[in-house]
Amino acid sequence: MTTIDAVEPSTATRASGIAGEIADALAPFVGGELPVRLSAWDGSTAGPADAPHVVLRSPRALRRLLRHPGELGAAQAYVTGELDVEGDLDEALTHVWAVARERRLGGIRPTPAAIAALLKVARGAGALGLPLPAPASQAALSGRLHSLGRDRQAIHHHYDLSNDFYSLILDPQMAYSCGYWRSEDDGYTVEDAQRDKFELVGRKLGLAPGARLLDVGCGWGSMSLYAAEHFGAQVVGVTIAAEQKRFIDARIAERGLQDKVEIRLQDYRAVPEGDFDAVVSLEMGEHVGQRNYPTYAKVLHDRVRPGGRVLVQQMSRRGRHPGGGPFIESFIAPDMHMRPVGETVDLIEGSGLEVRDVHALREHYVRTVAAWHRTFEDHFDQVVSLVGEEVARVWRLYLVGGAMAFREGRMGVDQILAVRPDHGVSDVEPVRPAGWS
Repeated sequence: MTTIDAVEPSTATRASGIAGEIADALAPFVGGELPVRLSAWDGSTAGPADAPHVVLRSPRALRRLLRHPGELGAAQAYVTGELDVEGDLDEALTHVWAVARERRLGGIRPTPAAIAALLKVARGAGALGLPLPAPASQAALSGRLHSLGRDRQAIHHHYDLSNDFYSLILDPQMAYSCGYWRSEDDGYTVEDAQRDKFELVGRKLGLAPGARLLDVGCGWGSMSLYAAEHFGAQVVGVTIAAEQKRFIDARIAERGLQDKVEIRLQDYRAVPEGDFDAVVSLEMGEHVGQRNYPTYAKVLHDRVRPGGRVLVQQMSRRGRHPGGGPFIESFIAPDMHMRPVGETVDLIEGSGLEVRDVHALREHYVRTVAAWHRTFEDHFDQVVSLVGEEVARVWRLYLVGGAMAFREGRMGVDQILAVRPDHGVSDVEPVRPAGWS
């Protein structure tokens, strides 16, 4: 660890007013000059003129940052509007992350004198006091971790904002998972990438007319509907989000697929034993929790017939914060758990399934989230009208941060194809077919 005491600020950062005092006090914590241009509620500014511009609109922002240093406090202040970033949020966050890596800020340990100096500035700025209430958009779950009731609360927090809300972000198919981008052409859209993802999944699973498919965590039904319409499969999809089921049921009726697709409001653990020809689960395994993952994997194994195929598309993460970090865990996907892809493969194999193929799609998620973000910004005023300014700011931060995490390799996503063994017999192609990579 590097120990840093209070340091004399450079001429470039010396400034009067609250912003200058904060810049001076933060120097030991940020390894020197502020990485941003800072403006405070009293009109003062400090920091490099050419750096991203951060605005503290209230002493409440500083109070949150002191109470929850780092990501959570900054996120709380941002979503409430007490802290703002002028200009491109992605560029600003990318710059701050780059400076943090360059200065190795994770290894800095400020001295008691530096902490006392910061508290003195905070006291003078009126930023000390009782903890502020958490933002209304922050999740508040109760009950035992990954109990049926708590899982329903977590899913409700994230997925039941309303179907209208998600339609302002996703493509018309309402596909809420990584697409498969097969073209660089300007006319090739996220809708095309999602269609090509469904086609890829169907081919990997060997779907054919009449094949029975179980879709675990079916979302808004995009995979279920595609499998029925384009592969002739008989599909059962399960979700615990009531808004999603209502949406899919309406689309089933519109397309006349009542005899091909059944959607159940059902926890994956409650799916009756069956002999499905194939099972798919697209980005649902992240939500079952570390302790319950063997149960989840065993359900996938037990619901497919011997020789049948299972495809799991799932996000991965290394290092600290398997839930995605304080912001994601508090505002977006409480109780989520991710791990390196190799550990997930081990857990799937532990269920009795034989893993036959692992297909990395990390770069595809960068493009997918970027497309969602563009659609979100195009509809930002409608989003605010629907869910309010605070939730809109939560989602702006989520989409920008998600794209960064995949772009910088802090998160990945993979398709894992497995088969339930049948005395060593498998109809999975011994050579990966063209288009699988």
